[in-house]
Amino acid sequence: MAKTNPKYRTDGRIRLGMVGGGQGAFIGGVHRIAARIDGEFELVAGALSSDPDRALASASELGLDPDRSYGSFNDMAKAESERADGIEAVAIVTPNHMHYPAAKAFLEAGIHVICDKPLTSNLADAKRLAAIAEKSGRLFVLTHNYTGYPMIRQAREMVQKGVLGKLRLVQAEYVQDWLSEPIEQTGQKQASWRTDPKQTGAGGATGDIGTHAYNLGCFVSGLELESLSADLDAFVDGRLVDDNAHVMMRYKGGAKGMIWASQVAPGNENRLCLRIFGDKGGLEWAQEDPNYLWYTPLGKPKQLITRNGAGAGGAAGRVSRIPAGHPEGYLEGFATLYSEAAKAIRAVRKSNGRIPKDVVFPTVSDGVAGVAFVEACVKSSKKNGAWTAP
Repeated sequence: MAKTNPKYRTDGRIRLGMVGGGQGAFIGGVHRIAARIDGEFELVAGALSSDPDRALASASELGLDPDRSYGSFNDMAKAESERADGIEAVAIVTPNHMHYPAAKAFLEAGIHVICDKPLTSNLADAKRLAAIAEKSGRLFVLTHNYTGYPMIRQAREMVQKGVLGKLRLVQAEYVQDWLSEPIEQTGQKQASWRTDPKQTGAGGATGDIGTHAYNLGCFVSGLELESLSADLDAFVDGRLVDDNAHVMMRYKGGAKGMIWASQVAPGNENRLCLRIFGDKGGLEWAQEDPNYLWYTPLGKPKQLITRNGAGAGGAAGRVSRIPAGHPEGYLEGFATLYSEAAKAIRAVRKSNGRIPKDVVFPTVSDGVAGVAFVEACVKSSKKNGAWTAP
């Protein structure tokens, strides 16, 4: 249970800071939009770049007070923790290798953390960060945004209610084509850091998108990984991290799983798919058509469940914003996690600090599991696919 900080207000929008996400960044803009969608947050401070001049220019573009544009996250954590109107939460949207030091600084300053995935660039840092988060008593929200989609919440609810029976198979794929050529050699910013092991960690596609596929399977199924066998490749000449991964998995309890994660599959833009099968039925979902969930009871015709349509349950409805037939997707998935974070922060503001049971978001523990998955994949692949425990 998170500790109550007397500095926090009991009402009003939540004061938000951001580390990273300045000029030229993609994910920072996504987080800012997501934080605004439900009107729960107000961005008031930032250390938006490691370059102080770029940080100040970025802050100016966003209308931030120049006095609350910081040259480093350490300066920001210290200054904001000492202000009566300091930030209550910080969004960390830097390359992977900076997640640990930035999150550590804000947790130790008593500030809630909302962090992009993966948790850290290596497992040792992930475990250290989990211990720091536990000691701090602050909330830690990991933005595996696909867990915020209504039909993913629908699928999770159906599994929890036993609609599929005993689970047997969990299959996920996350396939893209944008790294089919060595565009990192042209200086393309998003490609450059994602293919640099010093910034992204040991896993390339496994860390960038494989962690999403793995997390999504665990989130919906509720299963825990026992061991895996991985075959990783860097198909593009000179690339230092994997750009394609095939992973077989054994879950505790006997279920089996597979993941295909690739960034070198021409014709695929952002193909994230999840299929789960039990002894009573199966579910299928695709991120590029996110408002549809296909359910097949064993021996009966396939059924289509739509967001806010007939057959959709309370878990999906709770995180839906608009009527059936209107698309909700990527930005709204992120927004759902920000909304869940807001509900949790508002609960912590109260004296009992109890977070409602239906408020669901990936935590630092999920982050540790994701980094352990990546490192196990790398280790297994180096040993010709030897079965490896995370």
